[in-house]
Amino acid sequence: MKKLLVSSEKIFTVLSFIHYSGGPLFVILSGGISEGEFPDTTPEIPFINQIFLIIYPITFCLLLLRWKKVIPVISKNGLIFLLLGIAILSISWSYSPELTRTRVVALIGTMMFALYFATRYTLKEQLQLLGWVFGIIVVGSILFSIALPKYGVMTSIHNGAWRGIYNHKNVLGKNMVPSVVIFSLLVLKAQKQRWILLILLSASMGLIILSRSSSPLINLLILLNIFLIMYIVRWKYILMIPALIAILSIATIIYLLLTANAEQIAGSFGKDLTLTGRTNFWPLILDKMWERPVLGYGFGAFWQGLDGPSSYIWNASSFKTPNAHNGYLDLCLELGFVGLSIYMVQFINSVVKGIAYIMSVRTSDAFWPILLLSYIVLSNLTESSLVVQNNFLWTMQLSMFFSLSIPQPSEMTDPVFQKL
Repeated sequence: MKKLLVSSEKIFTVLSFIHYSGGPLFVILSGGISEGEFPDTTPEIPFINQIFLIIYPITFCLLLLRWKKVIPVISKNGLIFLLLGIAILSISWSYSPELTRTRVVALIGTMMFALYFATRYTLKEQLQLLGWVFGIIVVGSILFSIALPKYGVMTSIHNGAWRGIYNHKNVLGKNMVPSVVIFSLLVLKAQKQRWILLILLSASMGLIILSRSSSPLINLLILLNIFLIMYIVRWKYILMIPALIAILSIATIIYLLLTANAEQIAGSFGKDLTLTGRTNFWPLILDKMWERPVLGYGFGAFWQGLDGPSSYIWNASSFKTPNAHNGYLDLCLELGFVGLSIYMVQFINSVVKGIAYIMSVRTSDAFWPILLLSYIVLSNLTESSLVVQNNFLWTMQLSMFFSLSIPQPSEMTDPVFQKL
């Protein structure tokens, strides 16, 4: 009976994460509609939100069952809950109080799930469960794209680009980056059935390419360099210093080459130096930001198309964007510099803990926190996933914040690392 309950709990966790990732219900229930085939804003599907209303109470009950472990974690993460408190208080000054109230409830539910994941599973167990999550996503995306191209392959503007179980190719590409990282770390750790992990790793990389999403490829390359630097930091000084100097020298040369040929390189990816128009409307966002710089427009209240303060940006530019395509700008718009400052202090604190974790734990699991946090920074330069309700990356980031405040069981060095 106990084994059944534990298995059921893991299944709930995995399925919940898949739902948080955005697939596959939206693309199925929307009938496989693609960008360019619907109005300016993405259509809402109530049933998707109703699934979250099932996840929240189950998560709350699971938290109650281990409340003795949950309370100390809450006490160690005051900044996160201060940020939540400001989001709740923003109802009083929100441009759209009812919308903020609804989204705050969802934000609380999202934070509960992240807290549950962190307090229920160790970082090692989290990595394994996320392996199952991304394994299902990868297999499902391949099946959708090959067997059900109406749903798995985009038409219209991005005709032929794979999107798998998601509504957009960029969502697939964005989610495949942590998939590659996770399967890489699991391959380093695995002693049995490594070939399965290698297949899933290769498939994840293949899906990024087939999604025709360029940012994930660039982010993946940067994460590889971060991994190498973090690995070299573990070496003795006599080896570490020359290796870091070599990497820095190579990175400088590559940077200079990329800068000198930026326009041609961007063109080869079908992009331009405006980041697909983003830099054209970012100055407009700054104009609105300075109208309410301290506390913002209220959580989730800025981007309402032509019906909210975002109408200024929509009317002044040809880019009818659903968000700022930059997580830091969006956080500033919603909760002002106060909210952004609190988040940044929490983030930096977690990065310091992540580096300390790498230095103290000699297994591949140790690299997961810093690689995830690095990816959060990279992805939010052109997308928005900071303090967002029901968001996949925000849920993983929150769980990492909580996890890094919990002592993790020590392990011996992985076999692969003993050989390196």
